[in-house]
Amino acid sequence: MHIEERGAGIPVVMIHGFGVDHRIMLPLDPVLAAHGPWRRLYVSLPWTARTPLGSVRSSEDVAGAVRDAVRERLGDEPFAVVGSSYGGMMARRLAHDLRDQVLGLATVAGLWAGEVDARVLPPRTVLREDPAALTGVDPVVASGYRAMAVVESAAGLDAYRRFVQPGEDDADQDALDVLRARYPFDVEPEDASPEPFTAPTLVLCGRQDHVVGYADAWRRLDHYPRASYVVLDAAGHNVHLDQPRATAAALAAWLDEVAVEAAERS
Repeated sequence: MHIEERGAGIPVVMIHGFGVDHRIMLPLDPVLAAHGPWRRLYVSLPWTARTPLGSVRSSEDVAGAVRDAVRERLGDEPFAVVGSSYGGMMARRLAHDLRDQVLGLATVAGLWAGEVDARVLPPRTVLREDPAALTGVDPVVASGYRAMAVVESAAGLDAYRRFVQPGEDDADQDALDVLRARYPFDVEPEDASPEPFTAPTLVLCGRQDHVVGYADAWRRLDHYPRASYVVLDAAGHNVHLDQPRATAAALAAWLDEVAVEAAERS
């Protein structure tokens, strides 16, 4: 499994969502770089250009591959983990599988219910349209952007083109189809390891996120006694692109607590 590293300091494992690649996480990188020192490890999941599917056949296999890759790279060194969407599901699992090493967990529009029919979702909502921003744009690009945008803008379209579309274009669709067939975990991490997760936790959600919602995370909050639960208005599934400043503030506050946790454990 490919891992791209940036910076030095306390390791933070960054796990992207389904059907995209690590580039969707890169808008968070300046926050970590400016609030460091943090050693950022961007994982490439098994449908991306740098990580082929191989023998992986399920989300359980993906979780095992992530765990093994992190162990190989970090050994027993303490680390924090940030996961977006499907990567949030992987981050929750990693935080429980390697609980004694994990300094903190953050999910950014994280997936908390693997079964689509089990998710509590708000209706698809567009708060503000901006037809001018999409004038002359390739219809495929415009459609991909509009499928997620809650507040349409030229800046939002540019972020989609830079950070989302390249991963979508490069994704191995056959590999994604294999994983869709066995998408949920056999047992959710909080049920498999019911002892509360006591490291600093950030649960960041978009109020208009029609893909994973925000309510499913709330139902798990008692399992995370150190959790901050943040729901941002005017934000959908790409919450960190829709509300970059508010996301940066929430992430920075969490990083402060992770740094304290690291100092107390050292």
